[in-house]
Amino acid sequence: MSTAIACIGSGNMGNALMKGAVGTVGGGNIFFTDADKAKAETAAAAIGAGICASNTEAAEKGDFVFLAVKPQVLAGVLEEIAPALGRRLALGAAPVLVSMAAGWGIAKIQALLGRDAGKVPLVRIMPNTPALISKGVIAMASSREVPAEKAAELEKILAAAGLVDKVEEKYLDAVTGLSGSGPAFVYTFIEALADGGVKAGLPRDKALRYAAQTVLGGASMVLETGKHPGELKDMTASPGGTTIAGLAALENGAFRGTVINAVEAAWLRSVELS
Repeated sequence: MSTAIACIGSGNMGNALMKGAVGTVGGGNIFFTDADKAKAETAAAAIGAGICASNTEAAEKGDFVFLAVKPQVLAGVLEEIAPALGRRLALGAAPVLVSMAAGWGIAKIQALLGRDAGKVPLVRIMPNTPALISKGVIAMASSREVPAEKAAELEKILAAAGLVDKVEEKYLDAVTGLSGSGPAFVYTFIEALADGGVKAGLPRDKALRYAAQTVLGGASMVLETGKHPGELKDMTASPGGTTIAGLAALENGAFRGTVINAVEAAWLRSVELS
């Protein structure tokens, strides 16, 4: 029997994860629902998926039910699907709920689902936007109700969108600050590198392409060589050369401290949301 996935919400992240899931479960076993019906239809058509008429139908149909909605509307969705989840739980056929809402902890979701549905297996994930091109980082934390085989199946489904790493739930706010928000920090750095190239005389298109490839290459060096970034930095910086002059400028501008503060600020905001 094939695994069915229902995705409540058809925004960028839900789309990205369902696009990856096609290779594991097939498009015909994926179903979208959204308050914007046309948006759900567009998402479904792109991968050969189906449509659920309501969130309740999604909760009744999916073996995995993805909650791909904004945190501010999650409470309403949970209240809507709780009766269906409670019925399935009583029958011994509960789905696995998969939430990607920042700030919504497992205990908070279970409490809102209520007595009848609160023990539904639940997984929190924190993906990031590079999942759109299968280069994401996806941290996942499971409630105690999630069977090991279901967690392993979900990990396989998510792996098509990038690196999947199982963590304790207490780390998810820090994950949000680092890999969840981090792509925006990287994009800002790429833009600044390109601006520097333009200032030095490069055409804008070349500066942007060189900057993006440089960041991609640098990240690949860290991952593929296993060397510490500091060691790789020292390999690039010759005595009295151009690189050490640029590094000195970064230090004068408190570059490291500013980046650390950015991650900390995003982490603290995630804690506030929870």
